[in-house]
Amino acid sequence: MFGRRKNKSEWISILAPMRGALISIKEVSDPTFSEEMLGPGVAIRPTEGRVVSPVQGRVTQLFETGHAVTLTSDDGAEILIHVGLDTIQLKGAHYTPRIREGDAVKPGDLLLEFDLAAIAAAGFDPVTPVVICNSDAFSAFEPQPGNPVREGDEIIRLKK
Repeated sequence: MFGRRKNKSEWISILAPMRGALISIKEVSDPTFSEEMLGPGVAIRPTEGRVVSPVQGRVTQLFETGHAVTLTSDDGAEILIHVGLDTIQLKGAHYTPRIREGDAVKPGDLLLEFDLAAIAAAGFDPVTPVVICNSDAFSAFEPQPGNPVREGDEIIRLKK
């Protein structure tokens, strides 16, 4: 079910942008993510080659290579979705963006498609970090349990 859940305690839901196995960000082999240099988050080992919006908001950055996108939710969360590790080296091969910077998005809107098999065959880990880049704007960050996850499952809760 796609949608934003917000109760009186001001919790904000970040939904799964893809299907796959939800893992701790600490398990990601790239220290930029595992040491939370860009912020706290979770990661997903994808089982399908598509990324959908986890929130209602705007596309604030689409990387030229199509391997990553940053969204700003209407609630103020800045979310980086980075498909694969070191995949910038693919120079856009195997990625097809379906949005542009500035586009308004809602949960479930298709953002990117990618060729999961081709990325793995090229020797790249397709694990996908989902990072809250402005976590200091929130009083609490709670990764949500659940495995496997489907598009639209709650994976992170933030408290204003």
